[in-house]
Amino acid sequence: MKLAIFGPPGAGKGTQSKTVSMKMGIPQISTGDLLRAESKSGSELGKMARSYMDRGALVPDQVVLGMLKDRLQKGDCKNGFLLDGFPRSIPQAVALEVITDLDLVVNIAVDEERLLKRITGRRMCQCGAAYHVEEKRPRVEGKCDLCGSALYQRDDDKEATVKKRMDVYRSQTAPLLEYYRQRGLVRDVDGNRSIDEVREGVMGAIDGGAPLK
Repeated sequence: MKLAIFGPPGAGKGTQSKTVSMKMGIPQISTGDLLRAESKSGSELGKMARSYMDRGALVPDQVVLGMLKDRLQKGDCKNGFLLDGFPRSIPQAVALEVITDLDLVVNIAVDEERLLKRITGRRMCQCGAAYHVEEKRPRVEGKCDLCGSALYQRDDDKEATVKKRMDVYRSQTAPLLEYYRQRGLVRDVDGNRSIDEVREGVMGAIDGGAPLK
């Protein structure tokens, strides 16, 4: 099955996508991860992507689509895939249809105030571990439990950037729901609940089968 998970920044798309990927045996393809990996490579393409990401703006479509097309051609996508964070605009959706089609769009809906607290409270470690200021961990404040390195807040998790990301979502990405609803592809899940409850909702939406086109 070829899936996409939608929702505003901080809705838990990445977390839920990992579960779906494992249970269904299809790769989770996060354009955010693809872009961050490219930006860390130090390439000109990566530097361009980083300049947009740090401002909370959308990376140009031609950059994202080029990387995505290459990724979908890999062998692990032959039985399906899950897109996490793409498409983010109607022009991207139209361009995606040239590359592939989708069977189902799962939309995780969350209140904006709750989202702001979720995102701005995130802290990351260079080893890949993630924490939140409202959690009881890490054991030593500001230090990673796994490797002891100092935790940091990503630039795109800072409040000003988060609000910009939400503005971008409302103006450019949210209209995608109507675009896909008209095609009968959308199933909504309440993302204000616990992670486990949201997971049950997401899997229930998928187990219901692809909507009729």
